[in-house]
Amino acid sequence: MKLFKDFTAYNDYLGLPKPLDNDIDVGFYDPPNMLSKSEAIAVDFYRISFKINLKNRNTPDSKPITAVFFNSPDMVVDEGWDVEPTYEGMYLQLSKKFIEENRYLFKTYLDYGQHEALYLTSEEVEEISAVFKLMMKYYESEKRNFNVLLSYVNVLVSLVEAFYKRQFSTDPKQYNHIVTDFQQSIIDYYNQPVSQLPNVQYFADKLGLTANYLGDIVKHFTQKSALENIHDFVIKKAKELLLENQKMNTTEVAYELGFEYPNYFSKFFKKQVSLSPKEFRLQAMNRN
Repeated sequence: MKLFKDFTAYNDYLGLPKPLDNDIDVGFYDPPNMLSKSEAIAVDFYRISFKINLKNRNTPDSKPITAVFFNSPDMVVDEGWDVEPTYEGMYLQLSKKFIEENRYLFKTYLDYGQHEALYLTSEEVEEISAVFKLMMKYYESEKRNFNVLLSYVNVLVSLVEAFYKRQFSTDPKQYNHIVTDFQQSIIDYYNQPVSQLPNVQYFADKLGLTANYLGDIVKHFTQKSALENIHDFVIKKAKELLLENQKMNTTEVAYELGFEYPNYFSKFFKKQVSLSPKEFRLQAMNRN
C-alpha cells in the first residue's frame, strides 16, 4: 500500500498539477494524462472528489456513475482503482491543519467515504461545477483572495450536505435497516449486565460504521441525534426499573443502568423527566 503524506506526492503519483498551496488544493481532472490504475493507497489529508460519467473496468457491465467520493486520513482504498480515462471531474484537497483551523465549515460526512459515495443528479452537477469554477478562479489568485476562496469552500460543503439529505430521502430502505440495527443494539446492550453507559462510538463500532455516519442517518430518520436515542432508551429502562422493582433504591437503579455515580443518574433523570427518580416513583404509586 502507498501512503501519501502531502498533496505534492499524491498529485505527482496521479499525474495532476503541482499544488499551489500546502493546505488547500483545487483542480480539474485530466484523465487521458492521469494514472488510470493503481495499487492500494491512503492519504494523510482530506479529499473531496467529483467524478462525472466514471466507468470502472472492474465492473464492465455497469453503467457509468456520477458521484462525490471522499478520502480521509484513516481511510485505505484497499483495491485502488481501475477506471476508463473518459470521465470528467474536479477535486478539493485539504490538509488536517486546514480542517482543524476551519472546523466550523466542515460537517461530519468527511468520513462517509468509508461507507458510500454521494450520487449526483445532472442539476446537482451543474451547481457543483459552477462553484468549482469560482473556487478555481480564486485559488489561482493565491492568497490575495483567500477569504473568498474559503467562502466558496463553505458553499461547496453546504451543497454536499444538502445533496446527502436528498440521497437519504430518495432511498430510505437502504438506510432504515441501519436505524433499526442501532435501536436493536441498544436493547441488546441492556439485555445483559452492564458496567457503564454506552456511547455512540460503541454502537458505531458494533455496526461497523463511523460514529458520524451512524449519527447523521439516525438524526435524519428519527429527528433526534444518536445520543438522544440512547438517552431516551436509558430513561425508558430507568422508569421500568423504578416502577417494577419497588425494592430497588435509586442507587441500585443507577448502577443497573451503568451509571458510575448515582447522583449523576439523579441529575440526568430529572433533566429528562422534570422529576427526580424518587418523585417519579412516588407520583406513580399515588396514581395507583
